[in-house]
Amino acid sequence: MDVSGKSRMLGFGACAVASSLWGCGFFFGKIALVEMGYAHMVLYRFLFAMVALVPLLATHRPGLNRREWGVLLAASFFGVPLQFLLQFHGLSLTTVSHAALMVGTMPVILAVGAAVFAHERMDAIGWAALAGSTTGAALIALGGTHRTGAGEATLGGDLLVVVSLVIALFWILLNKQLMERHSAVVVTAYGLLLGTLMLMVWVPAQYGLPPVAGVSLKAWAALAASGVLCTTTTTLLWNWGMTQVPASQAGVLLNMEPLIGSLLGVFVLGERLGPSAWMGGGLILAAAVTLTTRSKTRVREQLPVT
Repeated sequence: MDVSGKSRMLGFGACAVASSLWGCGFFFGKIALVEMGYAHMVLYRFLFAMVALVPLLATHRPGLNRREWGVLLAASFFGVPLQFLLQFHGLSLTTVSHAALMVGTMPVILAVGAAVFAHERMDAIGWAALAGSTTGAALIALGGTHRTGAGEATLGGDLLVVVSLVIALFWILLNKQLMERHSAVVVTAYGLLLGTLMLMVWVPAQYGLPPVAGVSLKAWAALAASGVLCTTTTTLLWNWGMTQVPASQAGVLLNMEPLIGSLLGVFVLGERLGPSAWMGGGLILAAAVTLTTRSKTRVREQLPVT
């Protein structure tokens, strides 16, 4: 295998590992949510992520001008406090398997974002995938109970997860602008730093100081894993992979996230998916695969994941 072929295989491998680790995020989050609120869990997740990013902050100078700092600030607001607080509030109201399957709508959300904001035109296959994914999301959400008891899936929780994914679209679009002139490492490290600083101000002011005493070792381990593995490692792996392979081909690997997340919810946490949820999850995954492999709309080449 030549050098370019080896780099291509390593790139696909990096993207696959990143997406699989992202799929563990809801699982680790649910463990921590047993002992603390969602806002404190999100704050701890990013504090652990920043510990892993310290070496990159020390070795990479930002080099952004004033306007670019403004763009990065906006991207960080959308991508960290707003997206993650909404997403994990949703997780606190639903199940891991439901939340993970809703993430399967992300490739289609990106397609719509490309059509609206990047002036791309989806072909007939793309619009069919959009319809299938929307139907699947509706089947999952409407198949959840309206109760808020422990271990129950709720319509409100599922919808909050979807809203957080729409917000993530703006994070991706803004980061796309910055990565045209700056490395993915710089945009990732300093963007997460700004977002974490926002969380450090907002969460204690709004929800009080995060708990320290009484938090079990199991919860600390879940928080550390969600920060180091599901935030820092995933983002760096995915961005590096995008430099080695076409994003339109690697985008299908995002489907590992809802697959891994839903399997963990069902087989490890003992959650149950009803027939409509299984059907909806299948529609979402089929739509995402179709969009990223069959549609001629090259969405992911224009919208790299950050």
